[in-house]
Amino acid sequence: MPLQNINPTETTAWDKLTKHFNEAKNYELKELFRKNKNRQDDFSILLDELSVDYSKNRITQETIDLLISLAEEVQLKEAIEKYFSGDKINATENRAVLHTALRSSSDTPILVEGKDVKPKINTALRKMKAFSNKVTSGKWKGYTGKSITDIVNIGIGGSDLGPKMVVEALQFYKNKLNTHFVSNIDGDHVSDILKTINPETTLFVVVSKSFTTQETINNANTIRDWFLKSATVFDVSKHFVAVSCNTKAVDNFGIDKKNIFPMWDWVGGRFSLWSTVGLSISLSIGFDNFKELLRGAEKMDDHFKASDFDKNIPVILALLSVWYNNFFDAETEMVLPYSEYLEKLPAYLQQAVMESNGKDIDRNGNEVDYQTGTIVWGGTGVNSQHAFMQLLHHGTKLIPVDFIGFKEPLHSLEDHHEKLLANYFAQQDALAYGKTKEEAHLDLKTNNQLNQINKLLPYKVFKGNHPSNSILFKKLTPFSLGMLLGMYEHKIFTQGVIWNIFSYDQFGVELGKELAQKKLIND
Repeated sequence: MPLQNINPTETTAWDKLTKHFNEAKNYELKELFRKNKNRQDDFSILLDELSVDYSKNRITQETIDLLISLAEEVQLKEAIEKYFSGDKINATENRAVLHTALRSSSDTPILVEGKDVKPKINTALRKMKAFSNKVTSGKWKGYTGKSITDIVNIGIGGSDLGPKMVVEALQFYKNKLNTHFVSNIDGDHVSDILKTINPETTLFVVVSKSFTTQETINNANTIRDWFLKSATVFDVSKHFVAVSCNTKAVDNFGIDKKNIFPMWDWVGGRFSLWSTVGLSISLSIGFDNFKELLRGAEKMDDHFKASDFDKNIPVILALLSVWYNNFFDAETEMVLPYSEYLEKLPAYLQQAVMESNGKDIDRNGNEVDYQTGTIVWGGTGVNSQHAFMQLLHHGTKLIPVDFIGFKEPLHSLEDHHEKLLANYFAQQDALAYGKTKEEAHLDLKTNNQLNQINKLLPYKVFKGNHPSNSILFKKLTPFSLGMLLGMYEHKIFTQGVIWNIFSYDQFGVELGKELAQKKLIND
C-alpha cells in the first residue's frame, strides 16, 4: 500500500501551529531556561550510549505537542509501518524502500512481491564476509602472486559518498589495506589515484547498479586500460569485482561471475552503504566492524519503530526541522561534528537530505505551495569556529545547528579532547545565550579598553537565541556511527511524510545527465 496523500497545510495541527507561532517567534532561550530549571531534562532523550538534548530550541512543551499532533494527522505511524514492511512507498518508481532490511537481524520475513528478501540479504552478507576475509588475510592473490595492498572503489553518488564517508570516519579501525575512491569523471581525479597504486597489488571494486552509469563505467574502462598495460585480459578477474544487477554487462567487462555482488532495486543509491555497496567498507575495516555498523543502525531502526513520538529521536529532530523550515522560514541547517574523522559527514548528508526531500511536487502530483527540503551544510568543529560560524553568531540568518560530539577520544590525548569538548558545549551556549550589552561593557572595562567602549560596544554584543541540538555519543565506533546515520535516515523519511512528497526518487538528478549525453552525441 502507498503512503497516504495528506497536505500538511490543510491539517488542524498546521492551523494551530500557525497561530502558536505568533507567540513562539518571540521566545527567548534565556527566558525559557529561567522559567524552567528542568528544561534540559524535559527536552532530552537517551538511547543506549546516545544522548540528544534539544532544549536549546525555540519551543515549549506546547510546541512539541502541536508538532506531534501534526505527525499523527499525516499518519506517520502508519507510514513507518509501511516503510519497514516492504510496501512500495517509492510509488513513482514502483519500488519498496528497504535499506532497513539490510541491517535487520530479526527472523521476521520481509516480503517484496510476495517473496522474503531476508535469505538473499544473508547470502550476500556471507559472500561479503568470505571475500573480505580472503583479501584482508592475504589469501587473495593478484596476477603476479602478490597479496592485495590497495582497494579502489569506482562509483559515484551513493556508490561513492556513503562508503567514502564511512571509511574515513572509521579509519581508526582500518586494517593494513589502503582504500581509495574514484568518482568524478574529471580525468585528473582518476590519474592522481593511478599514480599512487601498483597494478599487481590493487583490487578494484566497480559499483554500479545498472553497470551503465557514465561516470563509473568511463572511469572503470580507463582504469582497466591502465591495468592492461602491465597485465592481460585473463588477469582482470583477479583484480576487478563488481557490485551490480547487470550480470551480462559485468561479464562483458571481464569480471568473473563469481565476483559479482548483488544489488536490489528496493535499495536507493544514497541509502545503499548498508548493502554490498559497502564492500569497500568491509574490506577497509573488516567484516566484523561492518556488522557492528549494521547493528548500530538496527538499534536506531528499532527505536524509530517502537518509540512514542515524544521520545523518538528521529521524529523529534524532523519535527524541529519542519518547525524552523516552514514557520520560521529558515532555509538551511548546519551539521557540525566535533571529530575530524567525520569531515565528510556534512557532504554525505547533503546528498541524503537534498536529493531525497528537494521536491516541489507532492504525492498527489500537485505543485507544493510550502517549503520542503532544507539546505544542509557544515564542517568540523573547532575548524568551523574559525571560519563560517561568525555568520551564525553575528549574522542576520536563522540557522539551526546539530552539534555532534563524543565523550571519549579514540586516541590517548585527553588534554586535546578536554579542550574539544569545552568548545563543543561552549558554542552551543554562545549561540543560545549570546552576550548582553552589560556583559560586553564589563569585558571591555576588564580588558582596559575604556577609551574604546563607545566605539567597540555594538560589535561586542551577541543577540543569541540561535537554536541547536546536542547529539552526544560515548565514543566514535562502528556501532555509534551506524546509530547516527540511521537517525538521519529516519529524520529524512519523517520529513518526507510530513511534507507529502516522495523522498526516494531523484528525477532531478537525471535531467543533467540526459542533456550531457545529447551534447556528446551531437558533438
